[in-house]
Amino acid sequence: MSIDSVYQVRAFHSFVQETLHDVGPAPSLPLVKAAVAVVIKNPFAGRWVEDLSPLIDPSASLGTELGARALALLGGRPAESYGKGGIAGLDGEQEHVVACVTTVFGNAFRDAIGGGEAWISSATKSAAAGSSIDIPLAYKDEVYVRSHYDAITLTLPDAPRPDELVIIAAVATGGRLNARVGGITAAEVLARP
Repeated sequence: MSIDSVYQVRAFHSFVQETLHDVGPAPSLPLVKAAVAVVIKNPFAGRWVEDLSPLIDPSASLGTELGARALALLGGRPAESYGKGGIAGLDGEQEHVVACVTTVFGNAFRDAIGGGEAWISSATKSAAAGSSIDIPLAYKDEVYVRSHYDAITLTLPDAPRPDELVIIAAVATGGRLNARVGGITAAEVLARP
């Protein structure tokens, strides 16, 4: 099922942040964080609806499309971290965004980026066009890998309009540069039997 066959899509927005160096030693490879946002019409804007399954049930198409697009922005490197979220326009509800990023979305997103064992961190809210949102990132195979606790900040100047939803998927090629607060490492997770 394609995203266009289910949702009324107005726009896609792509974001890439490539950090070559920060304080301390330079990494062997830059840290790349990427996110893709889709702006869709909110079919429930301006009215109360008890059953949100029309947003939940087809959301695998969102996870697949956004995941594939976000992974492509990493330039051929695998995703180590992921996150999701979105913003409901002011005629909608935060719950409308949450409905679009439940497990149905999450499982498709995982598949699109090559797998993941950990739950996917998320942030959602209602806000006007031009509002920023921080999408949390965490290691895709074990949520307790502290080095990968991070975020990517997005601002869409023209979205969401009051009757729209912005749905976002984010990925990163690694953890924070020069992370050193302890805890289990990604290498330790990969070495588990």
